[in-house]
Amino acid sequence: MSERPAILLVHGAWHGSWCWEPLRTLLESDGRRVDTVDLPSVAPEGAPGHGMHDDAAAIRAAINGPTVIVAHSYGGIPATQATHPDVRHIVYVAAFLPDLGDSLMKMVGGSPPPWWDTREDVIHAKTPETIFFNGVENPPTDRLHPQSRRAFTEELTEAAWHTTPSTYVIATSDNAIPPAAQEAMAKRATTAVRLDAGHSPFLSCPQDLAAIIEATLSLPRRSSPASG
Repeated sequence: MSERPAILLVHGAWHGSWCWEPLRTLLESDGRRVDTVDLPSVAPEGAPGHGMHDDAAAIRAAINGPTVIVAHSYGGIPATQATHPDVRHIVYVAAFLPDLGDSLMKMVGGSPPPWWDTREDVIHAKTPETIFFNGVENPPTDRLHPQSRRAFTEELTEAAWHTTPSTYVIATSDNAIPPAAQEAMAKRATTAVRLDAGHSPFLSCPQDLAAIIEATLSLPRRSSPASG
């Protein structure tokens, strides 16, 4: 990459941009611009009226010039939908990497995992301290909010990874997205990196994740789209 792109951090379900604070500090220490976005499908009241396409629109609106998107977990879905000519690379961190027609619900096999607590139009996460935050000191469970169910059922109409280079960071001790599922999704990415961490490496080992992202920024652009 000849430009020095900004980094846009896209959080996952139930979270907010607050979760990136340790990683953001590290990335900004190199003088790079780091932006965040709060997805509208996550809110104190659960924002049941907002779905994945609303999240994708929020991501597009947050792109300002050449950008590398770093997306976590569910955030990989709207980040994939949010195709934009200024996106230079997408880094999927223990994230869903979908294709056209996919939704999160389809990608988990059509049945909610046992740790989902579905209440009409919103979903709460059970035992987040072990599902999301294994390996994290003082898990910030009190900062999580309900997630719109609609965000998990809307399907992709665009898939950025077909034309935009990507890196998949596989969290090998993840309790939320099984590492085997991550390995399978990572085959769609341009390259994959394994990190010995749980579902939230931006909190458990931000220095290691920052190093991976910085290395990714020096990767050459892919000459032809991936397939699969």
